[in-house]
Amino acid sequence: MKAVIYARFSSSSQREESIEGQVRECRKYAQKLGYEVIRTYEDRAMTGRTDKRPAFQKMIADSAKHAFDAVICWKTDRFARNRYDSALYKRKLKLNGVKVLYAMESIPDGAQGIIMESVMEGFAEYYSANLSENVKRGNLDSALQHKTLGVRLLGLKTASDGTYEIDEETAPVVRRIFAEYDSGKPMADICRDLNNDGFRTSMGNLFNKSSLGRILHNEKYVGVYHFADIREENIIPAIISKDQFERVQSRMKHKAHAPKAKAVRFLLTGKLFCGHCGSAMTGESARSKNKETYYYYTCVQRKAHACNKKRVRKDSIEKLIIEELYRRVHDDDYINEIADLCMEQQADHSELDDLERRKKETDRKLSNMRRAIEEGIITKTTKEAVLELEDQAWQIDQAIAEMRLKQPNLSREEVLELLYALRDGEIEDDRYTEALIDTFLNSVYLYDDGTCVTHMQFTQQEAVTLEYTESVRQASTAVCQCVRERTQFGIVTEIRKGAVA
Repeated sequence: MKAVIYARFSSSSQREESIEGQVRECRKYAQKLGYEVIRTYEDRAMTGRTDKRPAFQKMIADSAKHAFDAVICWKTDRFARNRYDSALYKRKLKLNGVKVLYAMESIPDGAQGIIMESVMEGFAEYYSANLSENVKRGNLDSALQHKTLGVRLLGLKTASDGTYEIDEETAPVVRRIFAEYDSGKPMADICRDLNNDGFRTSMGNLFNKSSLGRILHNEKYVGVYHFADIREENIIPAIISKDQFERVQSRMKHKAHAPKAKAVRFLLTGKLFCGHCGSAMTGESARSKNKETYYYYTCVQRKAHACNKKRVRKDSIEKLIIEELYRRVHDDDYINEIADLCMEQQADHSELDDLERRKKETDRKLSNMRRAIEEGIITKTTKEAVLELEDQAWQIDQAIAEMRLKQPNLSREEVLELLYALRDGEIEDDRYTEALIDTFLNSVYLYDDGTCVTHMQFTQQEAVTLEYTESVRQASTAVCQCVRERTQFGIVTEIRKGAVA
């Protein structure tokens, strides 16, 4: 029997409830019951009142793989402090054949155990709610006295009476931040200069736009104390003036509503390669003397001064390729050819057939072993053989399921319908052209003379290499604007002479 351990602690947990202590006790309990622990799932500083716990959700999802039989927790409140979540996820585990066990709480089977577990979960939920109320009440009492509540802020520190006072060491940094932003300096430049000058946030981290934004928005720097429904002015010693704070807020609001510059998308990234050295060509930009921005694809080896391939204008090469793909998707012969290839590939189920044959053979062996056990032939070897066969059967089932997911059975009409759907689009729409490129284009090799060799998808092809591309290029006459040929490997190539400026 295989088990996993789930351990959790919240930020307010005691030391004996640490992850290490929980795992240690759970391993002892698993050993006592004869379980093999195959994995631990750990959520650190996560409350049990919510199910938004990454490791917990991963454990629930993994239970569907039927790789383990039990989840072992330190106590009931480690699994959940919410009875609804507890019942919901225990049902999910039960449907997957997984039970929940507790290392430090002995819960019997049957009706008595159900009642006992329900009572303990209810107590855990009550404790959590009561603790939350006590913390909130304590914080409210402290807030009424204008105390810091442990909140750390750059430029401010906790005085002996628990209230805020100015930290003369870091307050100048706050004043500098507000002054520079108020003068129009970009946030990125402010962060860079602060970091270069050795300054850090209140948590000791480098400044970034997020941390700078939190400082610039914080009313505490103009003396406002705020907690829950409590908001009082002129309580905290002000570091900056209200006029400056308002100017900063006005500029930040204007920046937030300013139209964002459209990100440039290089549609051929990962598809475009250098015809000289075979390396990838990636996108870059350059500014002219009149401050206009131009976009290019450049060989990565050229950047390293290892290739002399000229860069190519982004718009020209993308337009050339997209127009050809658009023509292709509207070519009925090409679409029918792709559908035929899909049908041929789908008909080849040799790997799936082999898995299903292995599954039948394993099931037959298991059936024989169980029949032997029923007749009283029980040895240590028999037990080990049954366990091994069951494990093999489970692994084969998983492989068959994955194979069937990868190879959905589609009719030729359904394939054609999917391909015809790719005709409904405009070349001017980046999302549509990106779909065309992802679906139909394998790779493009570009040369300085304007020749480009295009390898399409959905072909019975060998690996595309620079050597093979060069052989296709040399074999082509390349005398007309566009020469189409099919090679012995089924790679459809497009040779365009002088088409790329």
